[in-house]
Amino acid sequence: MKSLGRTPSTRELAMDILTRVEQEGAYSNLLLNAALQKTMLSKEDVGLTTELVYGTVSRLNTLDYFLNRFVSKGVDKLQPWVRSLLRMSLYQIMYLDRIPDHAVVNEAVNLAKRHGHQGISGMVNGVLRNVLRSPEKLVLPDGLAAAQRIALQHSHPQWLVERWIRQYGEQTAEDICAANNEPPSVSVRVNTTMISREALMLEMEAEGLEVVASTLAPEGILVKSGGNMALTHWYRNGQLSVQDESSMLVGDAAMPESGMKVLDCCAAPGGKTAHLAELMRDEGQIIANDLHEHKHSLIHEQAQRLGLSSIQTTTGDAMMLSNKYPPASFDRILLDAPCSGLGVIRRKPDLKWAKTPEDIRDISNLQYDLLSSVSSLLRPGGILVYSTCTIEPRENEEIVNRFLENHPDFGTAKNNSTGWNVLEQSALPRGGGVQILPQHYHSDGFYIARITRFS
Repeated sequence: MKSLGRTPSTRELAMDILTRVEQEGAYSNLLLNAALQKTMLSKEDVGLTTELVYGTVSRLNTLDYFLNRFVSKGVDKLQPWVRSLLRMSLYQIMYLDRIPDHAVVNEAVNLAKRHGHQGISGMVNGVLRNVLRSPEKLVLPDGLAAAQRIALQHSHPQWLVERWIRQYGEQTAEDICAANNEPPSVSVRVNTTMISREALMLEMEAEGLEVVASTLAPEGILVKSGGNMALTHWYRNGQLSVQDESSMLVGDAAMPESGMKVLDCCAAPGGKTAHLAELMRDEGQIIANDLHEHKHSLIHEQAQRLGLSSIQTTTGDAMMLSNKYPPASFDRILLDAPCSGLGVIRRKPDLKWAKTPEDIRDISNLQYDLLSSVSSLLRPGGILVYSTCTIEPRENEEIVNRFLENHPDFGTAKNNSTGWNVLEQSALPRGGGVQILPQHYHSDGFYIARITRFS
């Protein structure tokens, strides 16, 4: 593919990002954000570029399944940029109603001419026009096994669908896959050290935004319209942070109080750390640890923007924290453990194509070791919150169950918070904690367990 060397069109930019995602193994959200910052696209064009990139990545195996009916030598044999162009074009034809089919074909042919030779543009033209002439070929055949049908209809790897069917049943597995293809909600967390949720919602409504109070998180607001909330003056002034509702529940589950000593074991980029500090009214001490030195600036920036002074950063392997601090020295511990991330596919569609069963097996061993190690730092009567952004039982309830079986001086802690009561009505009780699936509240898939120490 030729270097752009000029301001690209919307579809050209999307094609370039998709090609780089495939060739470089980079995450689409990182490439997309970097590309959009360098271009002067209109709000509408930014929206279309985002839709084309995320939509194409999300529907990858479905697009390839149908394209192979029209590409004589097979999609895998095409040059990467041509493959990206055809995938992106078919995505528009199959999933976007607002773009006329002829406009999709014309733009694709023009891009093919600009980046390749006449033979390629002719092939692109022929493939896409055959697609338009044969809509009956864009239908899945009857009689597919459940896992194969769900995998193709909702664009997920078949091994993952089979795994979820075993774990949750066929209908719930399909609901998970369908929810993963829906656009994520925009939600923000109010910095209650500066302003109340009610007051901030009134300000937002006065400026024309449509907002709704979260029923899950006491500090949460769902923004139905308003664009990128990280670009607003409320964000710059530290009155809010952008955070998913499920993620907000992690801080609430810890129930920290002013004056406590709190440890956040895997803290970067610092969103949950800051939430803990806000809940404590910025009174007490929070030690925010992360393995990577360069990520400390992210935590510092969060704290500074939000006007929080109770957060202290430290660098190191969380497994070694028990050597760094005295036993039973923390009132609250948050272990937001490294995980497969299978609960945030809606936000990061690349994940479902990148992960393997081996990834889940390997990370679960680390999670158990981390929990066992940091638990020694919890004082009797304190609370340790174990959380992940995955829906994989091996990383969630199996870890907690195994830990409690091997550590008889620990048990699950009750929680009477508003959000937790709502969760227990709809989410799945698992291992003394709760498993939130992406379809439950249109939020991220999350697992949260509260563990206390008896003696």
